[in-house]
Amino acid sequence: MNASGSAAGSAQPRLLVLWAPDWPVLAHARANRIPDDAPIALVEKGLVFACSAAARAEGVARGQRIREAQSRCPRLHVLRYDSALDARAFEPVLAGLEQALPGLHPLRPGTVAVRARGAARYYGGEEAAALTALGIVAEHGVERARVGIAAGLFAAERAARLAARVTIVPSDTTAAFLAPLPVSLLDDPELASLLPRLGIRTLGEFAALDEQDVVARFGPLGARLHALAGGRDPRPATPRIPPRDVDVQVDFEPPLDRVDQVAFGVRVASDDFVNGLLAQRLVCTALRVELIGDRGEASERVWLHPRSFNAAEVVDRVRWQLQGAELRSPVTRVRISPEAVDPVGAHERGLWGTGPDENVHSGLSRVQGMVGHRGVLTATPSGGRTPSERQTLVPWGDRPLVPRDPRKPWPGALPPPAPATVYELPRQIAVQDAHGRPVAVDDRGTLSAPPVAMVSPTGARRPLTAWAGPWPLQERWWDAEAARSTNRFQAVDSEGVAWLLVLDDEGWWAEGRYD
Repeated sequence: MNASGSAAGSAQPRLLVLWAPDWPVLAHARANRIPDDAPIALVEKGLVFACSAAARAEGVARGQRIREAQSRCPRLHVLRYDSALDARAFEPVLAGLEQALPGLHPLRPGTVAVRARGAARYYGGEEAAALTALGIVAEHGVERARVGIAAGLFAAERAARLAARVTIVPSDTTAAFLAPLPVSLLDDPELASLLPRLGIRTLGEFAALDEQDVVARFGPLGARLHALAGGRDPRPATPRIPPRDVDVQVDFEPPLDRVDQVAFGVRVASDDFVNGLLAQRLVCTALRVELIGDRGEASERVWLHPRSFNAAEVVDRVRWQLQGAELRSPVTRVRISPEAVDPVGAHERGLWGTGPDENVHSGLSRVQGMVGHRGVLTATPSGGRTPSERQTLVPWGDRPLVPRDPRKPWPGALPPPAPATVYELPRQIAVQDAHGRPVAVDDRGTLSAPPVAMVSPTGARRPLTAWAGPWPLQERWWDAEAARSTNRFQAVDSEGVAWLLVLDDEGWWAEGRYD
């Protein structure tokens, strides 16, 4: 549909909505230097969050599991969805649009709205304003964007998602435009499932219901969705306040190949970065550091802080990243930008200070500055079946990224209490029966003989006074390299010390001690 219309006589604002199809995929592909036309899937929580047109052509769809998507498209590029990257990549596009269309209202990365009246007056009509917006985003590499103009945000966004580059819906035909569309577009899964079972499959059929009946049956939410289906959407486009740019960038000419030189070169920039945020009454709690090498290679990382960064700590993060970066050429540029900020008042010290917490933070940060990023680690509980798997060591200040959820059930895990001492490397031992022979366990879980002693590699012998087990554990049987089959025992020696013992294909091991 492509027609002109007037907003006169309509209480709803006419809005221009610009939509960039598959924007998250495009942003992640460019960040990872993957061709735009490659089959790509973004994954969140183990499911496909978004996929490219090439992937959809192979049968990949939103909501699929990774294995199913890869079975349909073996050459699929699987990337982890990063909402921060999504928003950050769209910021230059927003800045370009704001130069021509002030008063933008970002709906989500890849979709923006603006009141159509001012833009139409300035550019000589709604279609001219739409083509202007499309030209601006094309300059930023978004070639397949679409624009919809209609009365109300809901109708304008539906118009933008049609196949035409520009779709303009006259204000007096908004309800007729929405009528044939499916009720699933209301973005309410429960209602979208219930209405078709009641014989109501389109927005027009839903809008034809009596408003009082809808309120009585579906409540206030149903009434609001009923109004949207009828083309009544009074929501305005709220202009955003463009953020002040507090990013700092240091260029080195000639490029520097020594860590201490680069760290010294960013000291002033780090002061400017922290002071620029303080001028806005903000502090940085998550920091993004980008390093560019002379040959074009890049190293990018987000650093977290348990409180907020000061200038010296910013320099430390740049130095640590340089020490771990795999740059093959000298550094030509360092860019520092805030990934997350908080109001400065949330981090002010109390009237009487913060006592031991402040001392602990200061001491650990000082030690970390001397020994490096991974020199100070803190333990975080995680899920797993063995004691060594049930903790994850995280550098001080980093947000714990637990690979295994400790709240989920872990069949085969030993019940509490856990060993107080868990050896980083299990200690090899021998477990013998009354005749001095090694104790073994057959495939049916039967012991060759009761264990009576454990012997260290040096020959030290500890008689056992009690034992329990075996508790078999088989993990990853489908993976020949990662498969593991063990039998676990609890035993008490003659000195009253309790042990966690493990028997695997390589022999007996002391994995922990119950202190």
